Amino acid sequence: MESLYLLIPLSVCLVFGAIWLFFKAADDGQFDDLVGPAIRVLQDDDRI
Repeated sequence: MESLYLLIPLSVCLVFGAIWLFFKAADDGQFDDLVGPAIRVLQDDDRI
């Protein structure tokens, strides 16, 4: 039971750290699609 006093705050800090890292990576453009727009130009559909 005494170990829960250490494990619960530690796990809460770990979750907040993971969320912070995710949002930091998203703000830095880590998940931007750089290849998709170039491929869409090549696959343009010019049917009449």
